[in-house]
Amino acid sequence: MRRRNSSFKNILTLFFLALIVGAAVFIYFSPQFEKKSSEIKFNNSGFWNLEDSLKVSLSDQSGIKSYAVYYKTVDSEVEILKKEISSTQTQVVFDINAFALSPDVKKIKLAIKVYDNSMWNFFQGNETYKEFDLEIDRKKPSARVISNSRSIKRGGSATVVVKVSDENLKEQYITFNNNHRFELIPFMEKGYYAAIIAWPIEIEFDDFERVNLIAIDKAMNVTVKKVPLYIKDLKIKKDNLKISKKFIEKVSIPVLEKSEIDIPEEKAEIFVKQNRVLRANNVKTIKDSSLDNMSREMIDKYNIKPFKRLSGSKTFAGFAEKRQYFYNKEKIDEAWHLGMDWASIKHAPIKASNSGKVIFNDYLGIYGNTLILDHKLGLQSLYAHTSKFHAQKGDEIKRNQKIANTGSTGAVFGDHLHFGILVQGVEVNPLEWMDKNWIKSRVLNILAEARQEIKSSK
Repeated sequence: MRRRNSSFKNILTLFFLALIVGAAVFIYFSPQFEKKSSEIKFNNSGFWNLEDSLKVSLSDQSGIKSYAVYYKTVDSEVEILKKEISSTQTQVVFDINAFALSPDVKKIKLAIKVYDNSMWNFFQGNETYKEFDLEIDRKKPSARVISNSRSIKRGGSATVVVKVSDENLKEQYITFNNNHRFELIPFMEKGYYAAIIAWPIEIEFDDFERVNLIAIDKAMNVTVKKVPLYIKDLKIKKDNLKISKKFIEKVSIPVLEKSEIDIPEEKAEIFVKQNRVLRANNVKTIKDSSLDNMSREMIDKYNIKPFKRLSGSKTFAGFAEKRQYFYNKEKIDEAWHLGMDWASIKHAPIKASNSGKVIFNDYLGIYGNTLILDHKLGLQSLYAHTSKFHAQKGDEIKRNQKIANTGSTGAVFGDHLHFGILVQGVEVNPLEWMDKNWIKSRVLNILAEARQEIKSSK
């Protein structure tokens, strides 16, 4: 009997051990008992202005059960926010709003505690706890315009010099109509910046709003100052152009093929795809290349000469021509022509009017073989439809140096040069930059005025 009882006890013991082990294995691997901590994302820069709310994102595969936010001092922890969540939510987003703080408080510590819906930790869930240090910054950046061109014409350019300061400065820039953004380049000394800005031709005279200087610090305090400018309209020339079947077959199709874009079946659709879709792609490439490769070095002295017409050439098209395209007497598309078209002899030599750095030389769809020079301060010159390059990307070019030859590459029939001026990727009126007096009064004098004020402020 003792042997039987002993055997029974052993079996019973093994059974319970197996049961316990099985339960432990189940608990360990069961999704209901997951042990992974919740993820806390606190979107902040380490600074807080006590005006804007701070956004917090929580995530957990078992769902968020509760969260709390605490303000920690040296010897206490004050609860400022608490939330219990009844339904299963794997993603929770909430804001931390400002609370009363003494004006002399410069640094604080916030803590966030989160529990999930896991049955781990004796059914209490996993606890996640994180602390965040924040500097309190209520002061807005100091920003002012010290010199500017005072006027700007539609499609044209202007120069602005500003002073911006803040111990926690994050960024500073110029906006046109709160839409187009222009970077500010360091000028002469720390805290001073200059920029050439542009009025994009597609923004009509009546739609002009204002040009602003924006300064933002790390706590997201924002200062906005108006750049005072008189505005002038530009007379727009309208052209009606007939598109032939020959042009589509000999120009549009090869350009689309070389750009690796599918060819539509209908002739009109082929031209529209070349003139609208490919053009948009090319314009984006120009802007991206301009912004990615423009010089951001501090400007001390800046000297730009008037750009010259292609030697011995005639002008066949100008800036801001609004072209309407017709095929079989029906209007099929329209587009802006934003440059100067000059033609002389075939494969005429192209020389640089100003020194600069090659930031782009490649085949570019409707523009054909294209070269772009950077002249600092966000100013660049563009040379399109060329037949041959004499400079490569990265080359430093001297004034009057031969950089290319004219050609008929891209969406054109005849040999010519399409010359353009870019301001941080925006095409502007080249005629301004070919005018010695305009450059002196709207660019060089503005920089000289600012230079004088900076020197006198020491």
